[in-house]
Order: sequence, then C-alpha cells, then structure tokens
Amino acid sequence: MSRDRVVVVGAGVAGLATALRLAPLPVTLVTAAPLGEETATAWAQGGIAAAIGRDDDPALHAADTVAAGAGLSDAGVAWRVAEAGPGLVAWLADLGLAFDRGCDGALALGLEAAHGRRRIVKAGGDATGAAVLRVLARAAAASPSITTVVGRASALMQDEAGRVTGLVAETTAGPLALPARAVVLATGGLGGLYRTTTNPEGAVGSGLALAARAGAVLRDVEFVQFHPTAIATGTDGPLPLATEALRGEGAILVDAAGARVMAGIAGAELAPRDVVARAIAARTSRGEPVFLDARRLDVARRFPTVAALCRAAGLDPALRPIPVRPAAHYHMGGLRVDGRGRSSLPGLWACGEVAATGLHGANRLASNSLLEAMAYAPLIAADIEATAPAGPGRAGPLSRPAAGSLPEIRALMEAEVGLVRHEAGLARAVRHLAALARAGASEGIVGLLVAAAALERRESRGSHWRADHPEQRAPRPTEITLGQALALAETVADTASALSRSSLLPEVP
Repeated sequence: MSRDRVVVVGAGVAGLATALRLAPLPVTLVTAAPLGEETATAWAQGGIAAAIGRDDDPALHAADTVAAGAGLSDAGVAWRVAEAGPGLVAWLADLGLAFDRGCDGALALGLEAAHGRRRIVKAGGDATGAAVLRVLARAAAASPSITTVVGRASALMQDEAGRVTGLVAETTAGPLALPARAVVLATGGLGGLYRTTTNPEGAVGSGLALAARAGAVLRDVEFVQFHPTAIATGTDGPLPLATEALRGEGAILVDAAGARVMAGIAGAELAPRDVVARAIAARTSRGEPVFLDARRLDVARRFPTVAALCRAAGLDPALRPIPVRPAAHYHMGGLRVDGRGRSSLPGLWACGEVAATGLHGANRLASNSLLEAMAYAPLIAADIEATAPAGPGRAGPLSRPAAGSLPEIRALMEAEVGLVRHEAGLARAVRHLAALARAGASEGIVGLLVAAAALERRESRGSHWRADHPEQRAPRPTEITLGQALALAETVADTASALSRSSLLPEVP
C-alpha cells in the first residue's frame, strides 16, 4: 500500500480536488483539522471565474488574467486555466453543488474587479467557498481510496538523491511516517503571518516552510495581495471580509463626508485590487476612515454572509456604510511548479495557493483561486499516475512552529513587509526573521523568504509596492531558495553593521 500511496497535505479545495482526481490510487489526506474545518476555502465569499456567458470566451478571461498580473502572468497558463473553467463548473454540479441561478434557470453570473465580463459563478450568494468545500468533503469522505489523518506535517522524507519519498506528520499519537510514491502540498497561503488578515490564523505558509527546508525553489513570494475591503472591526487578527462582489454590484467607497474615495482613479471601485487597496490605505494611514456604501443593495438577501458578519460586528449595511480597510488576503507566489504541478524537488507536487503556477503574476484576478486549484488537480493526478513509485527515504529537518515569536512576526510583517515597503524596513525584517529561521521557526522561514524577495525586487509591480522604487522595470519572476535568503540576510547584517557605525541605519534590537 505505501508503495502506491500518495500523501496530500491540506483539505481545502486544492487538496480535496487532487485527492478525488487521484482515485483509484490510495491517498492519505493529512489535515490539521477534521474535513471541512479551518480552511481558507470555507471563508471564500467570492466565486469561481468561468467564461460561460454568451458574450464571454476563455480567451477574454485569459486576457483579463494577464492584464491583472502586471506583466508576470504566464499567458499559456492563463489560457489553460480559463479554458478549464466551464468544465470544472459542470464537474462540481455533477458532484451535487447547487449553483445560484436566475429566473430562467441559467447560471447567475456576477461581476468583480478587473473582469471585462460577468463571469463569476456563485453558490449561496457570497458563500461559494463553503459550498464547494462541503461538496468536495462529502465526496472525499465517501471515496474508498481516501484515508484521512488529522495531524501537522512536520518534515518531508527524501532519499540520498533528494527525491521526496514521503512525509512525517505529528499526530496526537506521536510522529507518523508516511512513505509515499508522491507528496502533494495543498497547504494554502500565509495571510496568518500578518497582524490583520482575512485568512484563518493557521494560514502561516507551513507548506512553504516544509519545502524550503528540503531545498525547493520558490517563485514570486514577495507578492502578497491585500484585499481592499476587510471589515474594520477595530480588532487585530482575522477580519471579516466584505466581498468584492458588492462593488461589482454597485457599492462605492466613500470617506466620512460621503465623498468618493476612488474618484479620478481608472477603473474606480473595479480597479485591480492593489490599486484599490493602496487608495484606501492612503486615507487610513492618515487616520481617515473609509467606508463601503452598500445601502442601495439588498445586502441581507443577496449577500447573507456579509450581512451576518456585519451583524456580529454591530453593523447594519442597510442603514450605514461599512467601515473597511486593507488586510492580507492571498499569496500569489509559492513553490515554483511547472505545467503539471511539479516542484523543483522530484516526488513533490503543489496545488492551490501554496503553488506558483505563473497564473496570478503580481496581482491575482478576483475569483481565479478556486478555479486554479481545481484546474491543476487533474493535471497533477495524471502526472503522478505516470510517475514510477519512489524508493525508501528518511525524514529531513523537522519544521517547528514559531510559538511565542508569532505575535512578533505578525507585527514585523505588518509594519515592514506590508502594503507599502521600503529598503530600510525590509532590511530590518530580513535580519530579524533570519535569526528566527536559523532557530528553526517555520513562520520565520516563510517570513524571511517573503521579505528577502521583496528586498531584492527594486521596483513597484502589482501588489508589491516599494515607496523608494515606485517605477517599473522589465518584468521578470523572482526565484529564491532558503539558502539564498539566509545568504542575503548575512549581507544585509554586514551592511547594517557598517552603517550603524555611521549612525545611518539602526540595528534591530
């Protein structure tokens, strides 16, 4: 059994879709919580972008994706994923997902920022992620080829040549070695590394840390998307989200006096997310509140999830505009993978937000995330089925949580590796995070990789905005390994030491 087994880490849409597509190969699904719980998929209020409308076409969807990616989206990948959209919607419907439909029975298509057509397919209004998760989790629970292990992936197993041959998981019964012919990481994003985020707190890039320790190449990890309209509840930690679909249906951003925040900005409320997020942050950083005025919409009926989140925060979007602010939302970068989902390490694949396929580039187009994960799942499954089983291996270095240093990491990432960045702040972050990474903290490793890549990209592009380098250069992807990030940290530390002697750049205490 272990010779044929595939280990899939993560039980969001990427992990579940991949596990289902791998049937009848035996799959061990490693999940930090029982199926259907504690995943970012369940929090996704948006929908699935698919070129289904009569006035739409996958080529148009791909073109919008490339345009939003600010020069770093792979046009071939964008076409492949966009072309898969209609079929994936049909696949979910066959599994029992009830999509929202109009009076004529046709799929109800929504509009979101930077899309040139109405192409957002939804289920349950603004609860598509949760609906997709329920359907996939039910199918996985019924599949005889899928076994679930509740635990935390702590190390990849590798043979002498570096091929990944399995995984070690920490469970309540102790460490569990899972030899496998292949490992698929579907561990989600890293928004939980920031003090304010729309992600679950456990979304701290654990899959990136695992792979980086084993020597994997990462791509474009500096690109962290901040959603413009997290609901500003006045608390730290995960913030509820006011879906972009509200703006797609006519909600507007206003200041305390009711004046339009996006007036004079190309695209207005439907500009790319990085543009909207920076426009809001320019106000909130000066202490000026920004609101999303959705009073003209029937939020309670059309967006029940947002309505419930508002009620929980003591807000009524029917009576007053919703206070909003940007928050860490989605990671465009990740493990560098090819068109079959293969990472740079033989035996290791990645799917979903943990992977950098080349689709999103520097700025993800809204509602392309669920689509991308489901589009790559069958490609990964087919590639694994065609790959010879691996031989025995041994566990590499264990990945450890940051424990008491996590609040410190979150504050540092928010302050220095956030929506607006500059060299001095990034250098401080690199030095501090490198010390935590060397001590074995997995969150320190991930934060270091993001900060180091951001320090090296001396331009502003998409979600990566350098206040000291507002210009754009020729587009190029960033590739980085943990070893390179640590080497950069040594250089930064040496430079800081020299500068501090001249009182130009203070040392991090």
